[in-house]
Amino acid sequence: IAFLIDTMKLIGLFAAVALPTCVAFAPPPSFTPPSPSLLKSSTQFDQETFISESKQMRLSHLEDQAMYALKISCENYDNAVFPNAMIAGDVVITHLLSRLGYLKDGKAKIMVVDTFHLFDDTMPFLRSIEKEYGFEAEIFCAEGVPVGDKGAFDKKYGKDLWKEDIEQYDKVCKVEPFQRGLKTLNTDCMINGRTRWQGFERAWIDQFENAPIGGGLAKCNPLAYWTLEDCFDYISKYKVPHHPCHAQGYPSHGDAKDTIPIPSMDPRNPDPQEGSCKFVDFKFEGDKKFWLDYACERKGRFVGLANKDGSTKTECGIHVEGAEKTFDRDLWESGSVKELSVGDALEVTKSAPGVVVVYAPWCQFCQGMESEYAKLAEELSLPVYKLRGDEERDFVQANFNTQSFPTINVVNKNGDVVKYESEQRDVASMKSFVESNM
Repeated sequence: IAFLIDTMKLIGLFAAVALPTCVAFAPPPSFTPPSPSLLKSSTQFDQETFISESKQMRLSHLEDQAMYALKISCENYDNAVFPNAMIAGDVVITHLLSRLGYLKDGKAKIMVVDTFHLFDDTMPFLRSIEKEYGFEAEIFCAEGVPVGDKGAFDKKYGKDLWKEDIEQYDKVCKVEPFQRGLKTLNTDCMINGRTRWQGFERAWIDQFENAPIGGGLAKCNPLAYWTLEDCFDYISKYKVPHHPCHAQGYPSHGDAKDTIPIPSMDPRNPDPQEGSCKFVDFKFEGDKKFWLDYACERKGRFVGLANKDGSTKTECGIHVEGAEKTFDRDLWESGSVKELSVGDALEVTKSAPGVVVVYAPWCQFCQGMESEYAKLAEELSLPVYKLRGDEERDFVQANFNTQSFPTINVVNKNGDVVKYESEQRDVASMKSFVESNM
């Protein structure tokens, strides 16, 4: 009965996301539990057996439920895409998709975002499961950087971008490549491993919802009702390949720079605790409650990071509303602002007074001043320039006072480059600074 009720709820959810009217398969049969020994009056009640059988019943139900959701995603949509971070839930979904045959027949595509700050084991682990399951992942990274080229990333965006501005780092390394990947793969249904057990931000998700991306594509959360313990039980049951970090004490993983084991006495840990928990050879070692209590899976993630408003960071921005508003054009593409190249920047600016903004088109603060700087160019009798600096950091640091974006400089009649230190980037404030330095 419980399964039928869940199935009816699930069907209601499908209608809510405007699924196609015809479904090409029947729901899974209801699970028939084993006849437990405790029902026999001649047998003494065995608590451990009862618990084991109950967990098996639960996991079997969750498997059926998750596979049904995946069938909906892959049979009723043309381009189901699974952004795979290779955390515990994601390797479960990968295994379920393989069991259903959707990885080899291409009905589900695997997408991976490489931030260039992942654990050293992550990309090699990806290669191992590609071979295991017979698929090839589509890999996306920061715009304008070849896949796997950390040196090119550092040159274009700076190796310390995450220290300088974590929100911009998330946008450049996670949100934009994620959105570009979904668009490139023509995604109409996104499969992901979020669960209610992961924390209050996700406590009310269901198996299907409309994502705030691209105008409302379907989002499938096949593990919505699973706990982290369920995921590891599944991994143990089927001997599922999983990330090496679990054997090193990490319940989850993302960027190595801000992920710690749990428990941990790391000084960045807001809840330092002695002890140990690891998942080795498909079983737990140490006290598993450190990992399996509610919302503990992600306790070791985003450690030491804070949002602009000072609140503790718990999301990278990929799954939050508004994440689809990525920036994919240059700034000041028309109007009175003139473009400078590195080749002519020194000569042009030294030949006559002018104003130069060193910018990066992906920077939210550069985007925020676009309109006011364009108006400044209209009002001044001096030439007003833009110089893209994210690809030529050494040059702009040496010649245009640039440590971050945007940096506004006035080149006076003596050829001195004077930096505008204020963050007041309205026309009146910038114009006053220009005129006072001429």
